[in-house]
Amino acid sequence: MSARKQAVLDAIDAANAKDPNIDNDQPEALLYGSRMSAELDRLFPDASDELQIAARGQHIERWKLARSEYPDGRAGYLAWRKAQGVHHADIVMSLMIQNGYSGDQAETVGRMLRKQGIKRDAEVQALEDVICFVFLKWYFQPFAAKHSVEKIRGIVEKTARKMSAEGRARVLSEFELPADLAASFQN
Repeated sequence: MSARKQAVLDAIDAANAKDPNIDNDQPEALLYGSRMSAELDRLFPDASDELQIAARGQHIERWKLARSEYPDGRAGYLAWRKAQGVHHADIVMSLMIQNGYSGDQAETVGRMLRKQGIKRDAEVQALEDVICFVFLKWYFQPFAAKHSVEKIRGIVEKTARKMSAEGRARVLSEFELPADLAASFQN
C-alpha cells in the first residue's frame, strides 16, 4: 500500500474515531469504515486506490450532520442524505489533496461519495454495491426489528434497485432471504 493512501485511510480513521456514537464498543463511523473496507476487499479485491478511499470515507464524520436538523418526511431525508454525500466528499477530497493526490483523483472520489454516476460509472456502482452488502450484512436485521413489514419490503426493494445485476445475484447466493424479499433481487 502506498504511503499516501495509508495516510488518507489513517486520517479518515482518526476523524471517525471521534464519533460519539458507539456500536459494538467502537465509534460507529470507525466500525462502519472498517466494515466497508473489508467488504470492498472481499467483493472487489482489485479495487483502485480511489475506490478504496471512497469506501473507507463513506461515512466520515457522519454524526456532524444530524438528521433531526432536516425536515421530517422523505424530502427532508433526501436533503439530509445529499448533504451527507457532499460533506463526506469535501472532507475526503481535502485529505487526499493534503496527502499528495491530484485534484482529478480527489474529484473521482468526490463523485463516488456524492453517488454521481450510479448505473453509469463502474466504480460508483461498485461502491453502491458494497454499501448495500454492508447494510444487509450488519444493519438490516436491527433495522427490520424496528419497522413494519411494509417498510422493510420497501427498503429492500430500494436497496435492490440501487445494485448492479451482479450484486443482486451475489445477494441471492450469499443471504438467506424470505421469498418475498428475495424476489426484489431477482433480475
